[in-house]
Amino acid sequence: MAQPAEQTLDFLSVALTPEFRDDPYPFFHRLREHEPVHHTPLGVYMLSRYADASAIVRDPALSNNERNSDLYQAYLESNPEHGPGPFDDEFGQAVMLFLDPPDHTRLRGLVNKAFTPKVVGQLRPRIERIVDDLLDAVATRGDGRMDVVTDLAYPLPVVIICELLGVPPEDHATFQGWSSDLAHSIDPDPLISPDQHERINVAAGAFLEYFQDLIERRRRDPGDDLLTGLIAAEEGGDHLSQNELLATGLFLLIAGHETTVNLIGNGTLALLRNRDQLDRLRDDPGLDHNAIEELLRYDSPVTFTQRITLAEYAVADTTIPARQQVIPILAAANRDPDVFTEPDRLDLSRENAGRHLAFGGGHHFCLGAALARLEGQVAIPALVRRFPTLELDGNPERRDTFTLRGL
Repeated sequence: MAQPAEQTLDFLSVALTPEFRDDPYPFFHRLREHEPVHHTPLGVYMLSRYADASAIVRDPALSNNERNSDLYQAYLESNPEHGPGPFDDEFGQAVMLFLDPPDHTRLRGLVNKAFTPKVVGQLRPRIERIVDDLLDAVATRGDGRMDVVTDLAYPLPVVIICELLGVPPEDHATFQGWSSDLAHSIDPDPLISPDQHERINVAAGAFLEYFQDLIERRRRDPGDDLLTGLIAAEEGGDHLSQNELLATGLFLLIAGHETTVNLIGNGTLALLRNRDQLDRLRDDPGLDHNAIEELLRYDSPVTFTQRITLAEYAVADTTIPARQQVIPILAAANRDPDVFTEPDRLDLSRENAGRHLAFGGGHHFCLGAALARLEGQVAIPALVRRFPTLELDGNPERRDTFTLRGL
């Protein structure tokens, strides 16, 4: 990764290297310094400055539906061997993540009340109890070792989102493989291998089959949960279609834990590699809130997001034509020195850490941001205080996803 900048600004070639997966931030710094509006050979525009990324994610004039992109249509036509993906049919057109207002506004309104900071705050005792139980299990094992993802980062948010949706406890472990495969579906199409395409389709089919069955069970036996509430809205007539019900349940289940898994994993690794900051957090509970904001900024769980231009669009001195994919690199924006002093330094008391873009912005601001923050605020401090001599063991392995950054 030490080549001259002019040799390393092709994102697609750099993104496939092990060095980028381990540490993409040197490349993002070069991109921001030399070509902050980077027009890739495929025609995608990548934005690495905070000001540009922040404006893009908040602009309601841009679309989140890649069907409005010329590149997306050309890719489908030129790669018929991949076949239709799980989100290329009517079901895909009901996934909240890919919708624009007014459909996005209507669907988000149906579920938003379950994720407000006030409602989420009421989950704190349950989250604390789950974290205590998970760490108790590690201590009881008595071998002096733990896998942060397997023992803490994954089970905590899965249990919480499953309980919110009304997924039975015996089904919680079923989702891990499906979710891991489906996480690739939001990666750039050229970076998804044929084998990954196949696994995505299989995982999506398995998820849908499971949710169809669960919805029928909830129709027969309603509960005090979010899925029962969505079914009631669907049965009300003009609020939720069957496809929207399926897509929203699937989206909430996956999005409800993926960000938190990466936050806890990335955040713990950052602390282990910056021992002075780990010691500060261990000794000062007053840092718990701001520490999570800084960990979100420092190694963001979501590397980038996407918007589509519907008309000519100006970014700085670049005019982007209509129907183009624009990629705000959230992780690059979060280390922009114009906003964050010494951006590559982890500082849990950083005054403006909360300005990060880890959860995006605008009407697609992460629905579960309050829940992810709370889960992180409980889990990471509890881990470093329960095991004060915690040390890194071996070399952590990065996930092979691009949009989601985790371990």
